[in-house]
Amino acid sequence: MHDIADLERRGVPGVFVASDEFVDAAETQVAALGVDTARVFVAHPIQDRTDDEMRALADACVDEVLAALTRPH
Repeated sequence: MHDIADLERRGVPGVFVASDEFVDAAETQVAALGVDTARVFVAHPIQDRTDDEMRALADACVDEVLAALTRPH
């Protein structure tokens, strides 16, 4: 979250992507950092997924990531 916040402050759009296990933690970080970075959450867990499963997960959220990058916030 710190990296995305830093990029946003520099005028570089970014999106924080994490598994949905970290929604509460992300909201806490956003509040602590005083930024409103774009966030996209995917299904948890991540670590045990195969390469094909990770590609499918990425394919499933790419439109949401692109929308988050291009919407004003």
